[in-house]
Amino acid sequence: MDVDFGKTVDDYATHRRGFPRALSARLAQLGVGGGGSQVVDLGTGTGTLARLFADEGADVVGLDRSPEMIVEARRLSPGVRFEVAPAEATSLADASVDVVSAGQAWHWFDAKRATAEAYRVLRPSGALVIAHLDWVRRPRNVVDASLEVLLENGGDAERLKRFPVHATYGRWIPDVEAGGFGATETFSFDVALPYSHDAWAGRLRASTYVGATMDAAGIARFDRALRERLARDFPEDELTVPHRVWAMVARKDGHEPLARE
Repeated sequence: MDVDFGKTVDDYATHRRGFPRALSARLAQLGVGGGGSQVVDLGTGTGTLARLFADEGADVVGLDRSPEMIVEARRLSPGVRFEVAPAEATSLADASVDVVSAGQAWHWFDAKRATAEAYRVLRPSGALVIAHLDWVRRPRNVVDASLEVLLENGGDAERLKRFPVHATYGRWIPDVEAGGFGATETFSFDVALPYSHDAWAGRLRASTYVGATMDAAGIARFDRALRERLARDFPEDELTVPHRVWAMVARKDGHEPLARE
């Protein structure tokens, strides 16, 4: 099943929340980002992580292979530079940026090539930041109910099983360290995000499992079923949805990348 986030651009821009400012604070404690930093955000989508860095005074360029996403990112953040380019071939100069970031995106890249590209464009001691903001499924919570509806209405069970979640992100550490990075640190924290029924339905439509992979009829069928389930089991229009932020910061520390076949 092909994945096309260009089809989700309206819902993505409207309903997919950006990273909380607490992420900026944690990164600042590690000396990452901040005023005057040169940042390139890979797989930027509509620019949610790029805006977080820009709001802290960084000079940011956001890159994405989807032209539709870049059009929307430019509309939402006219003060930030956005360009169409893949993570694996940015066309940026060698040793030209302080931070390379990827929010909700690293799992879509060719990890070996993206790591090599990040290493190339970073200055010495520059930081690679990989971050995720994921809903947290717990028994009988709104995420649990929503995913049940998804599986009952054409959701790809295999994709749900293999899609990376916060418990598996650590597997990226050996990959980036083999690519020349070191001094790796990880952290996570939980946040509760409010959604109306309409906004939560839009957030699901903006996901890989729905808008990026289903046809129009499938999306409409799922949307109807989800709204019925929300009205039945979560009648209050204000939903509180648990999320977890996970981030990894790795430094270009000067050792040579390992040779790989």
